[in-house]
Amino acid sequence: MMKKLYEKSEITFAILWIVIYTVCIGNLRRLGDDSPVLMISLIVICALMFLCVRALGTMEYYGLTGWAGNSRAMLCFIPLWIIASINLWNGISPDYPMPGLACAAVMMAFVGFAEELIFRGFLFKAILKSGSVKKAVIISSVTFGLGHILNLLNGQDFVETLVQVVFAVAVGFVFTMVFYKGGSLWPCILAHSLIDVTSVFSSGEAPLLEWIIHIAVFILAVGYCLYLAGHVETPPVNRVEMYR
Repeated sequence: MMKKLYEKSEITFAILWIVIYTVCIGNLRRLGDDSPVLMISLIVICALMFLCVRALGTMEYYGLTGWAGNSRAMLCFIPLWIIASINLWNGISPDYPMPGLACAAVMMAFVGFAEELIFRGFLFKAILKSGSVKKAVIISSVTFGLGHILNLLNGQDFVETLVQVVFAVAVGFVFTMVFYKGGSLWPCILAHSLIDVTSVFSSGEAPLLEWIIHIAVFILAVGYCLYLAGHVETPPVNRVEMYR
């Protein structure tokens, strides 16, 4: 079924996975991020996505076969590691006691894998086939950011959610450009997972510092995206002419 859907329409294939992920995880997160049920469910979803990609023979297409070969030109992804560390800048204050803390950390690690494969892999590549790089980058990044609005359904504060959406859009642009220019999804998956895992250990204090951090990350994101766009050659697997 998935193979037929993929061959017929990659966009529909991507949207289906977005719906599956959003509905399943959106509802299960009401159990709490420290829930073993949520953790196991997310691992199962990630395993199914990975097996689906392998069955389709699209491991290289979605950047899962290896690390980017042009890492040096991409500044060894240092801006990604800086962004990945931001949740620890306010200090450390674990959200849950053990063993719930371990469940939450593992769950968050798999969130990074799932969301990168869905938004940077399935969605971005599907739109890239239309021939418009800008359209693919913008839609993939903005859709990823807007998806965080669902946190409102889990009782999160509106202002906090809005800030999170803006931050996610900015980071989404970075991740999309890194995948587009590097051809490997693994740096994005690793950085995304680190951001999410460290959020379980971060301190929510010092609101002024949080605003400063978000502004700094936004500036870093814009600068790194501009650098990648102007100074790094696109690998063959992501060149638009490959789909014409």
